[in-house]
Amino acid sequence: MTPRLADISIKKRKAERTAYLDLRLIDPASRRDETGGILTDGETIVDLGPRVTHESIPPGTEVIDAQGLIAAPGLVDLRAHLREPGFEHQETIHTASRSAAVGGVTSIACMPTTRPTIDDVSLVHFIERRARETSLVKVHPVAAVTQGRKGTQLTELGLLGEAGALAFSDGPRPIMNANVLRRALSYGTVFDALIMHHAEDLDLTGDGVMNSGETATRLGLEGMAPEAETIMIARDIRLVEMTGGRLHLSSITTAESADLVRQAKARGLPVSADTAPHYLVLNESAVGDYLTFTKVRPPLRSEKDRQALVAALAEGVIDAVVSAHEPRDQDSKRQPFAQAAFGIVGLETLLPLVLEVVASGRLDLVDALALVTCRPADLLGLKAGRLSIGSPADIVLIDPSMTWQIDNQAFQSKSKNSPFEGRTVTGGAVRTVVSGRTVMDIASEN
Repeated sequence: MTPRLADISIKKRKAERTAYLDLRLIDPASRRDETGGILTDGETIVDLGPRVTHESIPPGTEVIDAQGLIAAPGLVDLRAHLREPGFEHQETIHTASRSAAVGGVTSIACMPTTRPTIDDVSLVHFIERRARETSLVKVHPVAAVTQGRKGTQLTELGLLGEAGALAFSDGPRPIMNANVLRRALSYGTVFDALIMHHAEDLDLTGDGVMNSGETATRLGLEGMAPEAETIMIARDIRLVEMTGGRLHLSSITTAESADLVRQAKARGLPVSADTAPHYLVLNESAVGDYLTFTKVRPPLRSEKDRQALVAALAEGVIDAVVSAHEPRDQDSKRQPFAQAAFGIVGLETLLPLVLEVVASGRLDLVDALALVTCRPADLLGLKAGRLSIGSPADIVLIDPSMTWQIDNQAFQSKSKNSPFEGRTVTGGAVRTVVSGRTVMDIASEN
């Protein structure tokens, strides 16, 4: 599996008329699942369905024969840490975009975990400008809720939203002061802002480094109680009841967390949630012999929690699966487990790991693709995540039968901190199209 990536200069070239033929078309937003083709002209989808054939396409159209492949909307990643500005030794917008292209991700919500923090209009414009100049995919800034992500003083949410911030988050730092989050949610109702929150009571997690329980005790590691997440979620939901603000809970990891979200939705509250693939296919036992690539925040939980999350996905309780892409350099991970940094990279493994959950029989393919396309796009208010006439020509072609091994050293990301090294997966992106231009395709091995 050898990805060929376009040069950034491709964005300056006119997108040509292209037909992708003999596909299985899946558009989760409309529940379309049929055989047919897609015709793009410039940056837009102009026709699709069974009527798009060799005979129907206009003369001079480039033809991509895609028999046996699935065409889906390009993936929309609700949460990724791109590190630029400030931590370019771990990742840049350009290298993250190459990683995204290989993974079939065409739109990324860029978290404000930068230096300086994205808490000012000038920083929102910087991200947008750098994305135009260096990114193969679409990058949308998420601004901080509080200044410097310190959890005390609110940023100018209204001005940041007008400048282009799609949502607001303090990243993996929870807002411990309930009144600060209350004011953010209340203020956000003025312009329908989405407040994304990492639910963790830091007083309960303390110096913990993995899930508390038998495994942590056996390894002699400080545990992070699951209740630190659920207690904070319960608090946050009460704040939504007080304010009516839109709350999105980032990376929920426990069965009780899923129950709390389920109950909030049943009461009609504007609460949504996501989780990440590592919480769906791994549990706390993956820490093994102190494998620092498995050290994430929130930590990997119990097998019971993992199964509950998969069930919540199938039920529709969880709204999105995110890459939670968090690049770390080698020095920060090559430490004793207790001192190693939290985080894994995930842009290139998001799709195959979601397909792994589908292969387990616990999740329908159309529903699974909705979790990484139209549902996160709707949360962000993006015109993305759909295959429909007039929609942007952001497309991923998926080979559902391609079996391959994850190779960390082959990642396009600057950082290689993935716990999935050597894991055999089936299915993955073989062509990624952004605004009608192919930014990645898999070279033939023949």
